[in-house]
Amino acid sequence: MTKSLDLGCHRNIRNTFNADEAYGYDIVDTGVDNLFVSDIILDGIPCEDNYFDYVTAFDFLEHIPRTLYIDGKRVNPFIDAMNEIWRVLKPGGIFYAVTPAFPSPEAFQDPTHVNFISDQTYKYFTIDYHQLGKDYGFDGLFELLEQKWGDPWSHNLEWTMKAIK
Repeated sequence: MTKSLDLGCHRNIRNTFNADEAYGYDIVDTGVDNLFVSDIILDGIPCEDNYFDYVTAFDFLEHIPRTLYIDGKRVNPFIDAMNEIWRVLKPGGIFYAVTPAFPSPEAFQDPTHVNFISDQTYKYFTIDYHQLGKDYGFDGLFELLEQKWGDPWSHNLEWTMKAIK
């Protein structure tokens, strides 16, 4: 039985990989079934390790700050969120993300976009930059399966990565 988690789903839990069970995750309780309500920055993902076959994030990563100070301590919420995604994925699990990215103006125009992604960002979570990612606090490891821009008029960058465990 396969399971999928859609981050930042609001009222629309996407099941991109047609998993047997689809769950959503959002900071707002929208009343939909199979929804985890939590703040990934403060609480992480309230699921056990190696639980999901798939995690998706549509227009989600750009809303996670890179650096915050909480109780006088500097934290890196984006790195922490990537750790959480890796943690809840099964070995070989797939992470698929779609996000507006540099140099597109759409990456910057929304005032709630606080994390600017480029076509080089993924490297810090893969074998190519594994040590640097660890130095920054990333405990996991992904293999990039595919990265591409959406259709020719799109401002979105798409990542497909496999959890290496």
